[in-house]
Amino acid sequence: MKIGVLTFHRCINYGSYWQARGLVEGLRNRDRDAVLLDYRSPVAETRVALRPTLPTPVPRADRAAYKRKARLFETEFARLPLSETFRLDQPEAMEPVDVAVVGSDEVWNLRHPWYAGLGAFWGQGLNARRVVSYAASFGNYSCWDGLGEPFTHYLKGFDAISVRDENSWWMLKNALGLETDLVLDPCLQFPLPPEGEWTGPRTPFALVYGHNFSPEYAQGVRRWADRRGLPLLSLGYRNDWADHQWLDAGPHDFAHAMARASAVATNFFHGCVFALRSGRPFAAETTPYRSIKVRGLMEALGGLDRLVADGEIGDLLDTPPDFGARLTELRNASDAYLERAL
Repeated sequence: MKIGVLTFHRCINYGSYWQARGLVEGLRNRDRDAVLLDYRSPVAETRVALRPTLPTPVPRADRAAYKRKARLFETEFARLPLSETFRLDQPEAMEPVDVAVVGSDEVWNLRHPWYAGLGAFWGQGLNARRVVSYAASFGNYSCWDGLGEPFTHYLKGFDAISVRDENSWWMLKNALGLETDLVLDPCLQFPLPPEGEWTGPRTPFALVYGHNFSPEYAQGVRRWADRRGLPLLSLGYRNDWADHQWLDAGPHDFAHAMARASAVATNFFHGCVFALRSGRPFAAETTPYRSIKVRGLMEALGGLDRLVADGEIGDLLDTPPDFGARLTELRNASDAYLERAL
């Protein structure tokens, strides 16, 4: 069986890289011939990568580091199992597959800054006998905003659908009357170990992952770290309130850092995901763009207490979460869905 995975696999983003790699390698480990469908689009992800903290401007001095980071990602992209290249606006030109798997990531986000509403992510024109989704998401597009034509028509053409968050579940329930499968993000379902040597700090540290934190949250994390004598390492993005900035960390540096950190302060979905899979204490601040994704993950696991308001960190960064039973339940459900869908 030939499987093609269609996702945002060339974004200069740690979560996007690891979920794309996790899904395709997870399928290959199930004795499937799986590749990432290697499209090219009019928007160059590498161009966006040089302005990763929007709307906050990037200091001129940081640009060289972000370029090095993008080059590390490009090197890793070349090592992924890829299909022949095709244009995203000409999906019929892709190499034929038995099953196209759309997702994960926010592939159905109608507010996505450059991929919103593109037909290929909705199953249109794909050169596949069957089209299914795995852990697809509507991102920050709320189920309260509804879903109309032509997107409801597109989704009816899928042979099987699963989503990764409650917002997406309710979107499909309200729009199509479907009660879809709720599955785990590939980074939790197929947790791959990082490669290479650790080149970061040899002494204990707490990790800051994200950008545009509120002053209250930053001050709360800063106070927590100072009381414990732990330096704060900001990875991938500049946060001047941290002690150290590691802007040009590659995908494997990121995964190593998550596994080694004493605690994780984040406002990113995959900051929570990697803290969970590494068993690290974490406290997540919700932001307008990512609040639906982060809250949906915590709702699914029963961990809403990990979400921080008004900078009140409490003891969250001292206490690892215990979601083992719920994660096992969701992993079993995700496995069962994949067997049916494929």
